[in-house]
Amino acid sequence: MSPSLPPPLNVASLPVKGRGIVRAIHAPEGQAALVQQLGDLGFLQGEAVTVLRHGWLGGDPILVRVGGATYALRRAEAQCIEVDQAA
Repeated sequence: MSPSLPPPLNVASLPVKGRGIVRAIHAPEGQAALVQQLGDLGFLQGEAVTVLRHGWLGGDPILVRVGGATYALRRAEAQCIEVDQAA
């Protein structure tokens, strides 16, 4: 019996001040352009991401820093960015 793997993390699941390293971007079906858009903003494999703040109502939007830039992402966008938790 193999140990179960933890579910993959995404930017939306990180707590405030949580850090992650971008592993991949997975766009919902029919939204392939989202991968390119997030990549153009700097969400590239290996980049560090830090969650700065969650919106008050429902946690939307999520304020994140990647590289030297800060962005407000919708929860649906943040869920597309798979990360490995960083120390």
